[in-house]
Amino acid sequence: MSLIADRPHRVHAAKGASGDAPRGGVTALALGALGVVYGDIGTSPLYAMDQIFRVAPSHASEDALGAVSLVIWTLTLIVAIKYAVLVLRAQNDGEGGVFALYGLLHERADRRVRTLLWALIAGAGLLIGDGMITPAISVLSAVEGLGVAVPSFAGAAVPITLGLLVALFAIQFKGASGVGFVFGPIVLLWFAAIAALGAAAIAAHPEILAAFNPVHGLAFLGRAHGLETLLILGALMLVVTGGEAMYADVGHFGALPIRLSWFAVVYPALLINYLGQGAYRMGGGPVANDKLFFALAPHWLVMPIVVLATAATVIASQALISGAFSLVSQAIRLGLFPRLDIEHTHHAQEGQVYIPVVNWMLLIGCATLVWSFGSSSALAAAYGLAVSGVMVITSVAMIPVALRHWNWSPATTAVVWAPLTALNAAFLIASLLKLFEGGYVPIAVGAVAFAAMATWRWGRRATYAAQNAKATMTMGEVVSLHRSSGRYLERNALIMSPRPLRSLGDRAPLLIRLIAERTGVLPRNLVFVEVTHKKTPYIRGSRYQVTVFDRNPQKGNVIGVELSFGFLEEPNVEHALEELARHHEIDLPSDPHQWIVHVMQENLLPPRRSNVFKRMRLNLFLFLRQVSRPAYSYYGLGDEVQLTVEIVPVRLR
Repeated sequence: MSLIADRPHRVHAAKGASGDAPRGGVTALALGALGVVYGDIGTSPLYAMDQIFRVAPSHASEDALGAVSLVIWTLTLIVAIKYAVLVLRAQNDGEGGVFALYGLLHERADRRVRTLLWALIAGAGLLIGDGMITPAISVLSAVEGLGVAVPSFAGAAVPITLGLLVALFAIQFKGASGVGFVFGPIVLLWFAAIAALGAAAIAAHPEILAAFNPVHGLAFLGRAHGLETLLILGALMLVVTGGEAMYADVGHFGALPIRLSWFAVVYPALLINYLGQGAYRMGGGPVANDKLFFALAPHWLVMPIVVLATAATVIASQALISGAFSLVSQAIRLGLFPRLDIEHTHHAQEGQVYIPVVNWMLLIGCATLVWSFGSSSALAAAYGLAVSGVMVITSVAMIPVALRHWNWSPATTAVVWAPLTALNAAFLIASLLKLFEGGYVPIAVGAVAFAAMATWRWGRRATYAAQNAKATMTMGEVVSLHRSSGRYLERNALIMSPRPLRSLGDRAPLLIRLIAERTGVLPRNLVFVEVTHKKTPYIRGSRYQVTVFDRNPQKGNVIGVELSFGFLEEPNVEHALEELARHHEIDLPSDPHQWIVHVMQENLLPPRRSNVFKRMRLNLFLFLRQVSRPAYSYYGLGDEVQLTVEIVPVRLR
């Protein structure tokens, strides 16, 4: 018996990772970040101050001063310090967002961190809910400016908004790359315009500059009573919605360009405009249709500002829709979501994707919200709750990141993150008052998304466990059976394995036993393929591991291949195997037409004893399996190769 037959031989080879660092000059990247990262928070001045003064309607000068002071320090503490300075450091191989945090914490997860991982999954669901409401309120608030410019158009805001949203979602299949290059300059013009409007109002009432003193904000809260205090905090959340996009998009632009665009353009422009709105309020000027933002502009300028605001909100909506596609595609690759159809809209940018099901569900949700709520003021009641929940989850997740990855001391971690977490928690508690006024909408969407992800994760694990219980052959037994065969099927057979196969003692996939029992013979060349999805964005260096269990010129080969992909990479298994065969790393013809792929489809049976909850969970998983693409199709198998599918009854435990 040869040494190779007795001890599996491992072959490692390096393959270039697909995750490149952001390319381009810092200034160009910073300009691009304006259109993608800051569209949402940059259009908040359209409605945020209106909501603050709606819940605190006093016209006293000191109240305008206090309200603006709260806005300044909310932006400073939550966005400038928490996100721009601190959270952007928590990168997973250059990427950010809730799933990057999930990957950072997953490797060393104790019981408390596992609870936090579930919270991050819930946060992903809340972001999907937020992605439904943000385009609705942003575009509607901009279009409502028509009622200020032309009062006879006041009743047309809803149908115009619906038309814009339908057009926006209808062109998503084309991708954003075709118009992406104009996003940055348009949003830069928007920030210049809102800064100019604010500066003119400040010049008329420069006493508003005292709002930089936080004492005025604290005094404003002190004059409020009980419920009114919480309502003010809930309205303040609208000022920072969209701030989490800085972290989510850090992989596209890099931390330095995002910080540069924030501190050089976005932060100053927002401060100047909010100061200007406060100054106008102090002056007691008229506010048509309760739209304080448009009151800053002279009448002849209102219509151009409405057009520019509409363009800025459409751009912000485009960025959020693309972000929802990216979020769902990451969840799919992490094994947390059914394998939906994903279309790539750019041949060179793997991250630019279009998911039809998500697109049309978002459109239906946005249109329903606009039609049912009817105004941005009413929609504001539903806005902010989901974002405040995500911000609390992010703050809590930063604690183990600071301790484990940044090597901070417990004292430093507590001094920095305890106040920030408490601040976000206060905003969350205040936002809960919106629950029955519309806040249930993003919460309900987030709950449905979380239930789908949790059920899909459970179902896949339960299915694999049931398969393992039926898989009795070891790889050593497969090798012995293969060697002792007197005849073979003259084929190159690829068998999908649910687990890595690295030693003769590992359990062989159930499928190989079924093939042997059904045909009575084994294929001459057996290649077991297992696909693993790592909790990192990209695979750097070694992407695959080849284990040679048996190699015999007369009898053929038994080989195991483990292919690894990051959650931001396209898992094209057929292409990867073709490349391995071309470089003679595995014993396969380089032409995929000469392969036969064997896959197994489970006919899931319920446990013999199950309660109502377990039956409901199983039924939901079976529904999700119906809408999910088969694994072989998702992995790019079956397009060029021959494919056989074995349907096997599997009873869950």
